[in-house]
Amino acid sequence: MTARYLNTLLSPTARQLQEIDGSRELYAAMEARSTDGVDRLTDREASFIAQRDSFYMASVTEDGWPYVQHRGGEKGFLKVISPHQIAFADMRGNRQFMSAGNVRQDHRVSLFLMDYPNRRRMKLAGRGVYLSAKDAPELASDLASPALRDKAIGAFLIDVLAFDWNCPQYITPRWTADELKAQKETSE
Repeated sequence: MTARYLNTLLSPTARQLQEIDGSRELYAAMEARSTDGVDRLTDREASFIAQRDSFYMASVTEDGWPYVQHRGGEKGFLKVISPHQIAFADMRGNRQFMSAGNVRQDHRVSLFLMDYPNRRRMKLAGRGVYLSAKDAPELASDLASPALRDKAIGAFLIDVLAFDWNCPQYITPRWTADELKAQKETSE
């Protein structure tokens, strides 16, 4: 776990619970390794992100409720723009604009990216900006896959503050139809 991730998300109450549990010393040592800067996405994280065809994004409503939304698309639809920024096109859907509205008033977001077959997960905390396609037509179009450009209604840009690779415990392996087909073909 990165020190920056801990320092960003670990609350005083969570630290108290760690004290009670006896795990505080371990996490205090991790926090002590903190740097002043934000976490940088390396090739490892960029490769992992590029292979995802879905993720979950949490945002916060105006009255403080957490809201989680699934986002999906072709592999690579979530793009690494730089070591500090990721982005994706907002595609036409149910037109509730819950995540877009939340991000416009409170920029804090958290993403959860899963690799079920390999039991890996990456958590990411950042600050998001939502731009409608009317405000940034080229950006929305550029972030969408060529086949879906006419369905892009906006863009999310997320400045990465911190990320963490989480343990594989309790991740139930799941495979897509394409992954099962590839496994079958390689075993024949």
